[in-house]
Amino acid sequence: MSVTMYQASIPSFVRMLGNLSVILEKAAAHAEVKKIDPAIFVNARLAPDMFPLSRQVQIATDMVKGAAARLAGLEVPSYEDNETTFADLQARIAKTVAFIQSLSAEQIDGSEERQIVLKFGSRELSFLGQPYLLDFVIPNFHFHLTTTYAILRHNGVDIGKKDYIGG
Repeated sequence: MSVTMYQASIPSFVRMLGNLSVILEKAAAHAEVKKIDPAIFVNARLAPDMFPLSRQVQIATDMVKGAAARLAGLEVPSYEDNETTFADLQARIAKTVAFIQSLSAEQIDGSEERQIVLKFGSRELSFLGQPYLLDFVIPNFHFHLTTTYAILRHNGVDIGKKDYIGG
């Protein structure tokens, strides 16, 4: 039995975004209990040249909404990237989950050979659907999820591998 493009993407994206939401809830609760301004976490980074937590969440959600739309042959929804609070980030995650869950397996399955072109300023990257999903989207998605986790863990939030993996 082979795994379809839908099975390899949407259920895992939804699950991991749910785990991310729980991690952010724990961070908000930690900030409240410890009387720490939540903005400290939202703006925290692991190194001076890395993006802050807010941008890590934005990129993670951009990865999956972009992948789902491109694999389905749809226009990618545009978000403003203006989240500054845990509530804003939670709303972005919820909006992303709602969008990717609105797509059916029929819209995504069969996209293995679909031409995907990404534009970064004057630079273009070109992929076929399956390598785009497996070799670009999934690793990037997990990188930004992991970095979000690491920022919070580094700043004392009581989370562990089980929170990242989920139950």
